[in-house]
Amino acid sequence: MVELSEIQVDGWERVMRGVDPDSGFHGIVAVHDTTLGPALGGLRMWPYADEAEALTDVKRLSRGMTYKSAVAQTGLGGGKAVIIGDATKDKGPALFRAMGELINSLDGKYITAEDVGIGIADLDHVAEICRWVSGRSLENGGSGNPSPYTAHGTFVGLKACIEEAFDSGDFAGKSFAVQGIGAVAKPLCQAIVAQGGTVIATDVNEANLAWVRENLEGTEIVGPNDIYDVDCDVFVPCALGAILNDETIPRLKAKVIGGCANNQLAEERHAQVLKDRGILYAPDYVINAGGIINVSCEFDDGGYVEEKAMPKIENIYHALKEIFQTAREEGTTTSAASARVAERRIAAGRPS
Repeated sequence: MVELSEIQVDGWERVMRGVDPDSGFHGIVAVHDTTLGPALGGLRMWPYADEAEALTDVKRLSRGMTYKSAVAQTGLGGGKAVIIGDATKDKGPALFRAMGELINSLDGKYITAEDVGIGIADLDHVAEICRWVSGRSLENGGSGNPSPYTAHGTFVGLKACIEEAFDSGDFAGKSFAVQGIGAVAKPLCQAIVAQGGTVIATDVNEANLAWVRENLEGTEIVGPNDIYDVDCDVFVPCALGAILNDETIPRLKAKVIGGCANNQLAEERHAQVLKDRGILYAPDYVINAGGIINVSCEFDDGGYVEEKAMPKIENIYHALKEIFQTAREEGTTTSAASARVAERRIAAGRPS
């Protein structure tokens, strides 16, 4: 039996803790805001040092999901779930069934999905206990792997960025320094190359670099630390967070930053540093929203239909255009403009 308890957090609608010694489960679900609909956000498994670190992360991520859903106009709110543990060795069906019990305690206010350390098979175990699960396999009525949809959304977002920075959305002749060649970056790189762009790639995983050599012939590969010094038009972060910081930003030569990595800014002030250097930054939770938009379409009338989901994903282009225009008009950073757009939509959704 999972021991449930509530954590009081100012600014969040509900934060619930679950502990089950038998399965080794220790998790937290944070529901940030449900003004626009039930809170949708992925489930992450990570070896946090302690509950305090996990709580900090789930709060930050859930708030980001509120803004992501608002800007993407998914009709949903923002939440997140985390499990404290090592995904390489601590997983088990009982652990995820315990997660299902924790989610059930929120009575439909939170809908979970796949995130770091979690696969579709894990979500299937959560679904044994809980019906508030999205992003499952097509065979189980879900929308399947979100990575191709995140990649497509990032691609159309990059088109908006290129138009803003270069007065043309043409990828041909432009260079893209891609940091991290994972499940999202692979189809993204293929799309860039298909449109005439050039990719410079890095990754800490040799298997991913082998994929680059096999599938993107002629692509330059550089060391993980050298990627910041590449002479390129667009820097594309697709790996770790907090990579835009005091040490790396002065080294960048790109005019545009846009990629699928989460939490790219080490601190919010770094958005202003980028602006001051004349670098156009696509807020990460906007440009990488394709996967969550696709998952949100599971809740459309009649269930998930890819042909209906794709136009919603492609709206990322228009969302970024609105953010860039807001930033210009208000003389602010694109990060602040994105938050302003999200807050306007949330405010409009509140009862008068």
